[in-house]
Amino acid sequence: MTQRIPTPRARFAAALVALPLALPLTLAPTAAQTQLSRNEIINSLRDAQAKAEFSADDLRAQALQNIRQNPGDNASTSLPLAEQLARLRQFNVEITFDFDSDRIRPESYETIGLIADALHTPYLWGQRFFVVGHTDAKGKREYNLELSQRRANAIREALVTTFRVPAEQLEAVGLGEENLRDPQNPDAQINRRVQLINVGF
Repeated sequence: MTQRIPTPRARFAAALVALPLALPLTLAPTAAQTQLSRNEIINSLRDAQAKAEFSADDLRAQALQNIRQNPGDNASTSLPLAEQLARLRQFNVEITFDFDSDRIRPESYETIGLIADALHTPYLWGQRFFVVGHTDAKGKREYNLELSQRRANAIREALVTTFRVPAEQLEAVGLGEENLRDPQNPDAQINRRVQLINVGF
């Protein structure tokens, strides 16, 4: 008898069933998550024209160096690699976590499942991606850097273990508040985001 391989959506459903009962029960999906579709993710990431000439380690090192060379409560300068990063195919998405934690909230597993669906299509199969975590500017910069790395790790882990995205396709990077989307409003919610960036084959 041939064994059927579960689809990413089936694995998503199984993941929800397997979630611990102790998780909060009063959570509602965010607008950003309900508006997201698999095709939007594919169209944002496909047809990469450039391969990143820097590594995840380069990004992590720049974020830490930015804190040391430009101390202060909030990041005042962008990372040197920010422009190169912005030129790559990518999209931003909101993934929610428990407060001050790297525990992904249940409602965000649907979004992660959509990302996995997109990565399993021929349009994106075999390509490499950075999963980049960002925070807003509340709290200490060093702590935000560490928290964003743990959260990026958690998303990568969910994509690999729950949704069977090949591990070699994904690398997690935490940038804390060192590359704000809206530097004029450093505490704004828009800065708390996850980027999936296509860094080529």
